[in-house]
Amino acid sequence: MPILIERPALASRRKAMRVRDCAAFFMEFLSNPAGIGAVVPSSRNLARKMIEWIDWTQVRAVVECGAGTGVFTGYILDHMKPNTRFFAIELNASMAGVFSEHYPTVTLYQGSVTNVRRLCDREGIESVDVIISGLPWASFARPDQEQCLEALASVFSPQGSFATFAYLHGLYLAAGRRFGRMLSTHFEKVERSTISWHNLPPAVVYRCWRSSGG
Repeated sequence: MPILIERPALASRRKAMRVRDCAAFFMEFLSNPAGIGAVVPSSRNLARKMIEWIDWTQVRAVVECGAGTGVFTGYILDHMKPNTRFFAIELNASMAGVFSEHYPTVTLYQGSVTNVRRLCDREGIESVDVIISGLPWASFARPDQEQCLEALASVFSPQGSFATFAYLHGLYLAAGRRFGRMLSTHFEKVERSTISWHNLPPAVVYRCWRSSGG
């Protein structure tokens, strides 16, 4: 995987975006802590752990769900091929508004990931090779976890890959433990990354493959 070196202008733009996003994220957390799940956006270190393990040369279609303000989006755009199909989903209206300001050329649907099959059909995407998820799984009740995971599983290609993260403290909550077990029912191979201590709170990435040959 080639090392991407940020140009000064791009790095400066991303820093300015992050300062503004932190303020927006914190305000949304105050109004809906269960739906947001964190007080600040994910760190660059966590974003790299989410993105860089994937073989992007083989990715024809990618979906980002729970896109938030777009922390992972820039890394996806940096890595994917020019002809790769891509759209994002975000339920929170305020987050979706910030996302669209940052990435006006990226197709974003405001709504639930349970609609992902219909959205793929609308985009002319038969199956998805990669799904990047920023959803706060440990904040979901069992029915919501099951419904969202089943919806995402319904659009994967046979060799599909899935990346999501869990906060370190959430791994020990009942909902967090339950979600970890659920992943094994939908994916043949599930790995957990080393801890991203630079993230607030610290987090790990779940790397999942539909086929164990991934």
